[in-house]
Amino acid sequence: MRKIMTRKKSKGFTLIELMIVVAIIGILAAVALPAYQSYTEKARFSEVVLAASSVRSAIDVCFQTRGNGNLANCDTYAKIGAVKADAEAGGEVASVVITATTAVVTATGSDSGSSTYILTPTISSNSLTWAQTGTCIASGVC
Repeated sequence: MRKIMTRKKSKGFTLIELMIVVAIIGILAAVALPAYQSYTEKARFSEVVLAASSVRSAIDVCFQTRGNGNLANCDTYAKIGAVKADAEAGGEVASVVITATTAVVTATGSDSGSSTYILTPTISSNSLTWAQTGTCIASGVC
């Protein structure tokens, strides 16, 4: 009587298959982590942009109602009817400053780089247009 040798079927993954899966996960993590960090930084800085935008809106309303074509009538928190502490209330907002006579709004974040978001008004046809500048634009967080 002859014994027939049968090959046992192996179950599971080989070492090379597992290494390939680990390598793919590593590559995906290397791509996803910087994108996630950038996303969270932008989300945090959006609070600074919102704070500056609320001051900009108050200056717009002041200019239309009491400005008489002059930004000097709307260049302080008292003149626009706002409270500085309210504009700076967010946890990510270090400061929101209105420059006297020009009504330029400069918002500074409390991030490690102290990124700034600057809104500069220009009078055109008895209304205001706003230019956006600041270090946040160069760093890509606003």
